[in-house]
Amino acid sequence: MPVPSTLTSGRFWRSVIALVLAVAAAITSGLAGDGLSGWSTDGPVTQQLVAAGGAVAFCLLAFFATIGFSRIARDLLEPRTGKAHAAVVRYTIVLAGGLANVIITLELFKVPISNLLLGTAFTAVLRGIAGQQALGNVFAGVMLMLSRPFSVGDQVRMRAGALGGEIQGTVTDIGITYVRMDTAEGLFSVPNALALTAVVGPLQAGESQDPVPAADPAADPAGAGAGAPGPVTATAATAAAVSSPGAGTVPPAGSGPPPPGPGDGTRHEARP
Repeated sequence: MPVPSTLTSGRFWRSVIALVLAVAAAITSGLAGDGLSGWSTDGPVTQQLVAAGGAVAFCLLAFFATIGFSRIARDLLEPRTGKAHAAVVRYTIVLAGGLANVIITLELFKVPISNLLLGTAFTAVLRGIAGQQALGNVFAGVMLMLSRPFSVGDQVRMRAGALGGEIQGTVTDIGITYVRMDTAEGLFSVPNALALTAVVGPLQAGESQDPVPAADPAADPAGAGAGAPGPVTATAATAAAVSSPGAGTVPPAGSGPPPPGPGDGTRHEARP
């Protein structure tokens, strides 16, 4: 969605108007409740009604404005960062805005929020410790979005000890917690934390992603491989013997060396 159409849309102006009215309601509620230390039936009824009405109006209008601005932020970021990271930004705006709305509304109602803030902080610490791996992948995804070492559609290689070596493939998606790569062995999902700490580089032009299997000498026929000897068959042995009659064959009769003569130093006995 183009940026100008998003900033001039009806949703944007409705969100701005809701935010302005929420601020006005908060100011009105604060001014009406300045002289009140708490809500009771002893105070002026009109002043209490104005303060309560302003607080309720602020809560509703601020919530409407928060939802509107979160959707506008998603529409602005989605063409540049993708759906996953745009959704993370939207949920962050909704959570932060909702928490701020609750705290301000309770403050307008003169409700002590110190204990609430302390409990919320303690709960957040416990959740952070329990889900530190998932949160690490989320923050690593944000860093990948900002640094952009690779984009969807790039052919890259990742090398890290935690990955068990090197992974080569095409990046198909950069999600909230995983980077998905299409490799020769199938679709791999690499956690964002590992992708952020890995050595990443592009594949060279003409470099294949498929590993080349080594040739099997036993399966290579005779003379098919470059310098690889094949199995010797009986037909090949017979042909070699025929072409070389002196190698391993019985010589015909009369083709042997002549018998020794009388003058060659040997002893001859006369036979009757």
